[in-house]
Amino acid sequence: MEEREMRPHQESLVEAALRVLNTADPFKKARVGDSVASRWLNGAIPEPYHSSRDLTVPDRPARLSTVKLVAPSLMPKLGKAGSLQSRIAIVHSLTHTESWAIDLSWDIIARFGKQEAMPREFFTDFVKVAQDEGRHFTLLAARLEELGSYYGALPAHDGLWDSATATSQDLLSRLAVEHCVHEARGLDVLPTTILRFRNGGDDATADLLESVVYPEEITHCTAGVKWFKYLSQRSRNPASSDKKEQEVCAAESGSRAEENEVIPKFHAIVRAYFRGPLKPPFNEAARKAAGFGPEWYEPLAVREANTQ
Repeated sequence: MEEREMRPHQESLVEAALRVLNTADPFKKARVGDSVASRWLNGAIPEPYHSSRDLTVPDRPARLSTVKLVAPSLMPKLGKAGSLQSRIAIVHSLTHTESWAIDLSWDIIARFGKQEAMPREFFTDFVKVAQDEGRHFTLLAARLEELGSYYGALPAHDGLWDSATATSQDLLSRLAVEHCVHEARGLDVLPTTILRFRNGGDDATADLLESVVYPEEITHCTAGVKWFKYLSQRSRNPASSDKKEQEVCAAESGSRAEENEVIPKFHAIVRAYFRGPLKPPFNEAARKAAGFGPEWYEPLAVREANTQ
C-alpha cells in the first residue's frame, strides 16, 4: 500500500508529520495523515520527536497545482446555496479550507512541538485535530463529486496559509490566529450555512456539516484555546514540570490570571497578526463550548468598529 512505504522503525511523530506535509496530493495527504494519527494514538509511534535530530519544516507544504489560486478579493461570490451552482461553490470552498486544515494541524506539530518542549498531550490533541480535518476533506470532496463537480474545478484562495506564514515563528500567535480566530469564525458561519443547504433542499450536505464537521470543529477550537492558555500561564512558571504546568493551567483557566494576563495577551496578538475586523454575529454557544467567552472576542470587534 502507498501509505506503508519504507520508513525507519522508530519514526517519531514529527518525522511522520513531515511526511504528511511533503505529500502533494490532498487525497493521499489525508490518507497518510489518517495512518500516522492511528499509529500515534495506538502507541505504534512511541516518541513525539528525537531530541538529537534537527529537522526542517517546509515554509509551504507540498501542494498540487490542480487548484487555481486567486487573491481572496478576486474570489467569485459563493451565493446562498439556493442553486446547484452555489451549493457546489460553497462545498468546494469548504473542501479547500479542510485541505489546508490538514496541513495546519501537522505543521503545528512539526514546527512547534519540539521547539517549545510541549507535553505529549499537545501532540495528541493536534493529531486528533489533523485526523478530523482529513476526514472532513475526504467527505466533502466526495460530496462535491456527488453534486457533479470535483475538487479543483473552481478557483480558491490560500488566506489560511498566509496567516500560518505570518505566525510561523511563534506558537502563541499561531494558536491565537489560526485556532482561536479563523476556526472560531467557522463556528460562527456554519449554522447559517447548514440552514441554507436545508432551505435549498440539500439535506445530504446539511447533515454532513451538522453531524460531523460542526461538532468536531468545536473541539478544534477547544484545542487552540486550551494550549493558548497553557503557554500563557507557563511563561509565569518556566521552571515547573510538564505535569505541574498542566495542573496550573487547569486550575487557573477560569481564574483572575486569565482575565489579567491571558486575555489581554490574546487581544494584543490578534491585533498584531490578524488583518481586518472580527465580524459579529458571534456563535456564543459554540465559542463557550470551546472554552472562551465574549470577553475574548467582543473587545476586538468593538475596537475595529471604532477605528472605521
